[in-house]
Amino acid sequence: MKFTAPHIEYDLIAPILIVLGVAVVGVLVEAAVPRARRYLVQVLLALVGTAAALAAAIVVLGRIDPRSANPKPGFIAAEGALAIDGPALYCWLLVLGLGLLGILLFAERRLEGGVTAFAGQAAALPGTEAERQASARGLEHTEVFPLLMFALAGMLIFPAANDLLTLFVALEVLSLPLYLLCGLARRRRLLSQEAAMKYFMLGAFSSGFFVYGIALVYGYAGSMSFDKIANAVASGSGEQALLLGGMGMLAVGLLFKVGAAPFHAWTPDVYQGAPTPVTGFMAAATKVAAFGALLRLFYVAFGGARWDWQPMFWIVAILTMIVGSVLALSQTDVKRILAYSSIAHAGFLLTGFLGARSLTEIHAGDINPIQAVLFYVTTYGLTTIAAFALVTLVRDSGGEVTALSRWAGLGKDSPLVAGLFAFLLLGMAGIPLTSGFTGKWAVFASALSAGAWPVVIVAVLMSAVAAYFYVRIIVVMFFADPVGEGPSVTVPSIMTSSVIAVGVAATLVLGLVPGPLLDALGRVAEFIR
Repeated sequence: MKFTAPHIEYDLIAPILIVLGVAVVGVLVEAAVPRARRYLVQVLLALVGTAAALAAAIVVLGRIDPRSANPKPGFIAAEGALAIDGPALYCWLLVLGLGLLGILLFAERRLEGGVTAFAGQAAALPGTEAERQASARGLEHTEVFPLLMFALAGMLIFPAANDLLTLFVALEVLSLPLYLLCGLARRRRLLSQEAAMKYFMLGAFSSGFFVYGIALVYGYAGSMSFDKIANAVASGSGEQALLLGGMGMLAVGLLFKVGAAPFHAWTPDVYQGAPTPVTGFMAAATKVAAFGALLRLFYVAFGGARWDWQPMFWIVAILTMIVGSVLALSQTDVKRILAYSSIAHAGFLLTGFLGARSLTEIHAGDINPIQAVLFYVTTYGLTTIAAFALVTLVRDSGGEVTALSRWAGLGKDSPLVAGLFAFLLLGMAGIPLTSGFTGKWAVFASALSAGAWPVVIVAVLMSAVAAYFYVRIIVVMFFADPVGEGPSVTVPSIMTSSVIAVGVAATLVLGLVPGPLLDALGRVAEFIR
């Protein structure tokens, strides 16, 4: 038997290889570098590696000419396992940019008195002597940096996956490190471990649905490659029940990652219990990768069955917006409010996902659904990671203060922090002159172009409901009297300050001048098939 060596385009997948290489080196650093030096080595390694991967992604993007006569720009790499095209590369750039911001949040030491927000010894049970000794010695879990890099690698593969097996591997590679990171909070350890367990158990359950969906689709199409699945769908060969069941179960696995209802139950508990730097990174970057994968799977592989899956997404989008917006009204914890806000935003993104019935129906000047969704995840990601960075600053002797009642009077104690947080909340609400307004306009216009006006009406109504709980936080900060001593704000280092500055600037700039980014996305928002 003749063996043919696989052909791997290393230059095209260089960003993924760089991030994976840095993650592996980070594991070796834990074994070879003295504990006192690990923090500095890990932070520099993660920052340099992510920046190098970002530069490599920009180089690859330069090889795709949007003005080419080729209607399918991009490259198929790694023996057909990865599709390197405009949407995938934009997701790479955005995920790596959010990864750099996440690393800065992970590396923040000033807020915890000279150590990071992560447990000194994760194996020590909460409240035991081993935990107290780890805290007294100032131990740090520098393993969080290679874990973050492994999660980043999965997020890079996810939106570029060109077959179901690669998609599943990417899903697990990005998920498993996040399960661990959610349970590593230095304070409120029991709550953090509970969050990690809930995330892991529900994530494993959703992965089971995903694998069963892969089996059903394979039974229908006889292949796991997106192009062959698309051909089988177009020809109508195979048992229709297998296709419908497979699409539904694959959707469960992906909708779980974006926090869409009714698969949202993990979101508020995990967002509240996880270390806030992890929450910010996870809330921002995971949505980018998951929506990139969702778009590719249903627009490329299942595009010919649009009339079969579109009604399901109408229902899920409406349910998600209602659940996220209405349940947020009764929350009394800032992180839980932001969690339900994340659920509502997943519904708004799914509204844009319901864009033109097919990409060939888009006319000049219309908003491409891929363009709309990618713009929205950009605005949401940058605004959200900055908002969680600001949450880390409000503290007392026990650590972070996330109870909304304790934020009363924050506007008098620290008008800058309260003002920036209020501005980001207004951006999430979609107030004009913020990026959130332009993002919502883009996804609503995309949905209207496909005749999904009932979903848009619900989206507008739920945007008004969501504005209420955003304004409620602002009222508490500026117009409520403080309880007891009131909140206190810790001055962060340049790292957290940089994250806040980038998020606030992006929320403002993309609200005032969104045209250049929308135009750029319009040029690259096309999948290779």
